[in-house]
Amino acid sequence: MAWTEPHGAGWRVRYYRHDGSIGSESGYTGPDQASRRAADIEYELRNQVFQDPRKAQTTVGEWAEVWCEAHDVGEGTWAKYQSHLRNHILPKFGETPLGELSRIRIKSWVKVLRRQLSDATVADVVTLLSMILGEAAEETLISTNPCRRLGVRLTPSARRSIAAPWQVERIARRAGPTARVLVITAAYTGLRWGELAALQWHNVDLTAGTITVDEDKGALHELGGRLELGPPKTPASVRTVHLPTFLTSLLTEHATQQIGDHVFTGRNGGLLRRANFRDRVWRPAVAGDQRRGWEPLHPELTFHGLRHTHRTWLIEDGVPEVLIHERLGHRLPGIRGIYSHVTPPMIQTMLAALDRRWTHSPTPHDTAQ
Repeated sequence: MAWTEPHGAGWRVRYYRHDGSIGSESGYTGPDQASRRAADIEYELRNQVFQDPRKAQTTVGEWAEVWCEAHDVGEGTWAKYQSHLRNHILPKFGETPLGELSRIRIKSWVKVLRRQLSDATVADVVTLLSMILGEAAEETLISTNPCRRLGVRLTPSARRSIAAPWQVERIARRAGPTARVLVITAAYTGLRWGELAALQWHNVDLTAGTITVDEDKGALHELGGRLELGPPKTPASVRTVHLPTFLTSLLTEHATQQIGDHVFTGRNGGLLRRANFRDRVWRPAVAGDQRRGWEPLHPELTFHGLRHTHRTWLIEDGVPEVLIHERLGHRLPGIRGIYSHVTPPMIQTMLAALDRRWTHSPTPHDTAQ
């Protein structure tokens, strides 16, 4: 039930909440305006869509704390969420009631963020805020998510550089005997850095020619400088990756030179650190090193670019989409993912093409090591 009554210089609407308490909305200039709002409240209460204004007074910081307690993600993702909340979301909106957030206010904030952060980071921060506000809407603290379809225009990402087989082979030689097989394995399997750094010999079947990405310890995570084995990026990342014949041979030889459980290790046999590898091995190999007489080879190429390289090679070789997704640890969406299946002939055809790339790809005349 809702009714109107004079209040100060204007009018207000009073109503019974579902718990029997009386709510009030003031600030209406005349009885007609107040009556229309009273009729709306009656309808919303009757259809159980009424948004209690008290809920909207919950601050973003208070709701974020509740949201975090209920949210379950991997430790690496959790660390990223906490960083975005601590450094960007809560300093700006932590004390703001949920009901006071508007699309235009958030868009103005995003405009400022874009002057300070990379587009990728801005997208991550806005996505996190949208997730938090989306659940606030689901819990009826607010009527709608002000981040929904925000339409934030981010600068298109630069096209990822890829490598030719001869460039991969040259980079691998420059990387040295310890890292050579790591670089080649990345390019010819599409495995992520964390999956390669975590890989242990018990997950490599040199007889069958396969690598298994483990469900519990299939990726190496770097959290605040601490290295920790844990689950890979997504459930679809738990997979078996088939190896071309030449790579099985390289790994068999590599196994005779490695000591310990891990397939790829740092200088002293410890776990690989991404930054150390990038600075000591990768950057000199692709960007050149005057001390060693190396000219720049492919300065724009990142280690992750080897994963993009592998996907491009598979497309060039006509590998079916379902096999590409499975090999890279992705889930093929929609009906295609339900009704498409990987078969042994598909795998053998793909491996034969990868073997041909390694054996027969032309190498430009270049004496640089």
